[in-house]
Amino acid sequence: MVTAQTYDAVVVGGGPAGATAAATLARAGRSVLLLDRAGRIKPCGGAIPPRLIEDFGIPDSLLVARIASARMVAPSGRRVDMPIEDGFVGMVDREQFDEWLRARAAALGAERETGRFERLERDADGLVTLHYRRTGEGDGEALASVRARYVVGADGARSEVAKQALPGAERVPCVFAYHEIVRSPQDAAAERADFDARRCDVYYQGRVSPDFYGWIFPHGGTTSVGVGSARKGFSLRAATATLRAAGGLEGAETLRREGAPIPLKPLRRWDDGRNVVVAGDAAGIVAPASGEGIYYAMEGGRLAAEAVESCLESGRARALVTARRRFMKAHGRVFWILGVMQYFWYSSDRRRERFVGICEDPDVQRLTWQSYMHKRLVRADPRAHLRIFFKDLAHLLGVASP
Repeated sequence: MVTAQTYDAVVVGGGPAGATAAATLARAGRSVLLLDRAGRIKPCGGAIPPRLIEDFGIPDSLLVARIASARMVAPSGRRVDMPIEDGFVGMVDREQFDEWLRARAAALGAERETGRFERLERDADGLVTLHYRRTGEGDGEALASVRARYVVGADGARSEVAKQALPGAERVPCVFAYHEIVRSPQDAAAERADFDARRCDVYYQGRVSPDFYGWIFPHGGTTSVGVGSARKGFSLRAATATLRAAGGLEGAETLRREGAPIPLKPLRRWDDGRNVVVAGDAAGIVAPASGEGIYYAMEGGRLAAEAVESCLESGRARALVTARRRFMKAHGRVFWILGVMQYFWYSSDRRRERFVGICEDPDVQRLTWQSYMHKRLVRADPRAHLRIFFKDLAHLLGVASP
């Protein structure tokens, strides 16, 4: 057993949420240990909005593509293009992006450790002993432990930290995502496949996913082709093969395959009232309907770190609750709207067909992109919202054409 060292905070998980939390605390001058497992990459489309790039200082060098439009594909095969006016969506490779975030946290003063979290142990003096197994040392796994005043659990969906600290955390509903990274087609092959390196394709078809969607997201030299579903027994690999064939990518070289659960509902509580708070997928903050998680993970990691910093300054653990409170104040309404949208529009191919039809409306496109790019609901044009309301109502009542 390695002698336990004490830190102001130990962050478990080195994805966007954990790396951001560690960087925020290190920047504030706190002693931080960032504990992360090696060799894991979450299946992810890799899209990041301009708001993320600006808020978190992401350099252009990390962008492997700039997306100028999205294409929605209905069950009938109907395609609706949604161009982005005066902007772009950045695309990142999660392997490079996550490591850059971890390296930035280390440059700011956080210590890095590669290992697998095992358990928390409450100490009599109010601190926590965190036990883990070091990995990658060449001589097997070594049991180790550290002490912490506070712990940030950012260890993903099905978080072990959350399970041990927050009753009921294991019951958060999830969609299981699977994707294949393939070599992007070039020149004539791209033309035959109707592949555009600056366009994301989103498939709303029951054969691709009975309750979510499938995606083809270009990453420069590679492309993410994947699907998500919460339906037990539904074959994600078979659906991905169907999607690749539909997108003309069945012959593209497959570079790697990845799968993981993605939570689609925020936990009711993110902290234990003492010294543990969760962030990112561990807190359940992936947007319903869209499955977008990178921005919300980093925002949640920042808020969790700021809550810990407040506790360290004041000595009052009740400040941990501010992480969830601040997040839901800023984004809770969007999550609720997207949850209702997913429940209704993704429930059948008939409704998916109508949903794609709604996406053809210029008002819908403009307000959707503005909300996505800037991460806030757009209230500046009440007439556009009123037009959208009546158009949606017509689709809901079935009196509008798909």
